[in-house]
Amino acid sequence: MIHIAPTRDIATCRQLRRIVFIEEQGVSEADEIDDKDDQAIHILALVDGIPMGSARLLLSGDTGKIGRVCVLRQARGTGLGTALMREAVAQLRRQPGVTRAKLGSQTHAMGFYERLGFVAQGPVYDDAGIAHRDMVMPL
Repeated sequence: MIHIAPTRDIATCRQLRRIVFIEEQGVSEADEIDDKDDQAIHILALVDGIPMGSARLLLSGDTGKIGRVCVLRQARGTGLGTALMREAVAQLRRQPGVTRAKLGSQTHAMGFYERLGFVAQGPVYDDAGIAHRDMVMPL
């Protein structure tokens, strides 16, 4: 059974991010850990009660930024990432005054976000040694 919802369990979200970004992708701890977790809305995806994915939402004016989206390797390709993103977008739609979603996609994942309705914007840039491109979607 899949359960995806906002959470205050930042430690579990950070552990998932550590596994995916630091251990798998080689992102430095300094690049992964910042001071924004306390001001974010965190979304946690559980499969049969076990944490398998998370995302972080930051609000700025009319824009909700979806970031730190991760799904553990054993849950990839199951639709969990799509469900996690749909919940993230639904959460942004519930925020007063937020009219667009934005994210920085690793370039290899852009097709995933395009299928969800995001459109690439601007040039490719380096973030923590990984090529990214901003993507946006009106809400």
